[in-house]
Amino acid sequence: MTADDSFGRLDDDDYPAYTMGRAAEMLNTTQGFLRAIGEARLITPLRSAGGHRRYSRYQLRIAARARELVDGGTPIEAACRIVILEDQLEEAQRINAEHHRDTKPLSMPASA
Repeated sequence: MTADDSFGRLDDDDYPAYTMGRAAEMLNTTQGFLRAIGEARLITPLRSAGGHRRYSRYQLRIAARARELVDGGTPIEAACRIVILEDQLEEAQRINAEHHRDTKPLSMPASA
């Protein structure tokens, strides 16, 4: 992948553009917190060729939600489970909405 390819992917929510240090800084948290939510399998960062963790914007949003719950007093394992369930619910609702939109019957013309 060239630098031009990488630059073009910066709008991609799944592109692992952020190092662990930068991700921790952006979330105002510690690298240990990011490791902990990785160990809890909330997020799985990609690894660079050198083995360094790299995070996407989507993963940072997930981590920020977990941090919000932990800051509110929720244990980290429970916070990770809550975030996973919230994400699953959001996806199910999106699929359900698509299904309803695709199967919506066409309105019948009024009889004369």
